[in-house]
Amino acid sequence: MVAPLANWPWQSLGSHKYWVYGLFIAHLPQVWWKGETIINKWCFHILVLCALRCGIHQFFHTYCSMYFLSQKRRINHHGVDFKQIDHEWGWDNFVILQALIGALVCYMFPWWLTKLENVWDTKGLIGAMLIHMSVSEPLYYYIHRLFHRQPNLYNSYHSFHHSSDVLHPFTAGNATFLEHIIMVPIMGIPLLGVALIGHASISLVYVYILVFDFLRCLGHCNVEIISHRLFEVFPLFRYLIYTPTYHSLHHSRKDSNYCLFMPIYDVLGNTLNHKSWKLHKQINSNAGKKGKVAEFVFLAHIVDTASSMHTPWLFRAFASKPYSFRWFLLPWWPYTFFIMFAMWAWAKPFMVTFYYLRGELHHTWIVPRFGFQYFLPFATKGINKQIEHAILKADKMGVKVISLAALNKNEALNGGGTLFVNKHPNLRVRVVHGNTLTAAVILDQIPKDVKEVFLTGATSKLGRAIALYLCRKQVRVLMLTLSKERFQKIQEEAPVNFRRYLVQVTKYHVAKNCKTWIVGKWITLREQSWAPAGTHFHQFVVPPILQFRRDCSYGDLAAMKLPHDALGLGSCEYAMERGVVHACHAGGVVHLLEGWTHHEVGAIDVDRIDIVWNAALKHAC
Repeated sequence: MVAPLANWPWQSLGSHKYWVYGLFIAHLPQVWWKGETIINKWCFHILVLCALRCGIHQFFHTYCSMYFLSQKRRINHHGVDFKQIDHEWGWDNFVILQALIGALVCYMFPWWLTKLENVWDTKGLIGAMLIHMSVSEPLYYYIHRLFHRQPNLYNSYHSFHHSSDVLHPFTAGNATFLEHIIMVPIMGIPLLGVALIGHASISLVYVYILVFDFLRCLGHCNVEIISHRLFEVFPLFRYLIYTPTYHSLHHSRKDSNYCLFMPIYDVLGNTLNHKSWKLHKQINSNAGKKGKVAEFVFLAHIVDTASSMHTPWLFRAFASKPYSFRWFLLPWWPYTFFIMFAMWAWAKPFMVTFYYLRGELHHTWIVPRFGFQYFLPFATKGINKQIEHAILKADKMGVKVISLAALNKNEALNGGGTLFVNKHPNLRVRVVHGNTLTAAVILDQIPKDVKEVFLTGATSKLGRAIALYLCRKQVRVLMLTLSKERFQKIQEEAPVNFRRYLVQVTKYHVAKNCKTWIVGKWITLREQSWAPAGTHFHQFVVPPILQFRRDCSYGDLAAMKLPHDALGLGSCEYAMERGVVHACHAGGVVHLLEGWTHHEVGAIDVDRIDIVWNAALKHAC
């Protein structure tokens, strides 16, 4: 049974809880209609404060999630996984609660608003700080320690906050309804006290609340931002302001460091963890040293402007689900489009996500190029230069395997990675296009009793491998290509006894009776219309074809699920489900786990398709 006041009143509403803000927004047109100044109304300031508070949490989230910026100062090096993201889904409930309480106070006690007529009052700011230090801090310390030392309170309420394995700015607000009700007077006492002595101001409300949130996020951000040298120069400061390291010890060793922001109260209460500043100095000192090197790197690319916002450092909840276009992305689209051109001009590949598998670190780097740029002839040189830079950087770091995503290994671009291997014959890092496993996944999806398939993109790397593999299984392959020379070249690679199963076709209507289509080249509605009802479209084309036909079925891009012991996964790879990655990504992982020392570039070795597939099954990919 759930303890009283543990759940939030709007917990069952999901995202509909944000309609609460509609109460404040609806009041603004009424004020405007009356000819009153909106900026002087409490509903306006509540909305602005809510936006700024969420903005502070988002700012800290963005910085902490940019692993390429924060990796050397991280306290806990594991990532925030899907379980924690779901656990902290309602982290912003406290903002809604305090907005409603603020509105209630303004409505029931209108005299409070007259106290806020001043824009700025220095005495008020100083008074609020003193009241906070002398009243709010010890009050929080006592209540917080009580929640820890009373088993019923901890198990029923406070354990919810401590259930997050990795501290994150959103963890700061993730607590039960009762705990945030208690937090309201702790935050309100300084504001009320200053109002009673006649020194309140509107700036005081903004400054106090935003600084309060800033310090809460600071303590939960899992990145040590404050230099230990500050405490060496000013020793007293270590008792006046906590650090992310200091607060992290409270979550790892729950019987110490109970303070809100000021460690002096842990000193007075004899609950100070004496490792706090030693660990703080150690983390700062290690920031300049070489960290753990990733065993594996997946080199991805951006598909389009909208999907570029599907990154973990922007909207965490959005990135934790398979990509699909959402309405809230529209306001960000012009800004992202501008950033696209900036990245086009000078950006280099950078790290976006990471996870641990078999105890080893795996990175995803991204080439800051959008899908359409790969098809611009004049952009080829620049793209290859960025891919080459990533490969050489990985080689210098000591990475064992780097796997290339779909367009980064385009045959017309760099020959499936052959360009880099030939140019740098002494590479220690193994370059892998992962297409062998991609072909294996597609072939595994084709029913065993199929006698005929229609194949577009037939002379591509994947098309060639699929055709040669199927003809050996005595499956008739209708290969759509206008180039007789390229078709004959592939046909000559097939064993003599099976060459008759490869048939060149040049028109889509030839496949009007074939219900198994393997699509490796983008096809339009008109071209899909030639497929008979009941056709299943297997595909390896990026981006995927549009699902025009309701009387047909469409397969997803080749993908595999990572093993269950993959830790720290907190974002979905493009439109894939949680924990699922593109087959070329999984192919690189298998290459690493098997310890293979060859490069997998250029044409697919058809004889290795079954070998790679069995290896993937062995590792439970």
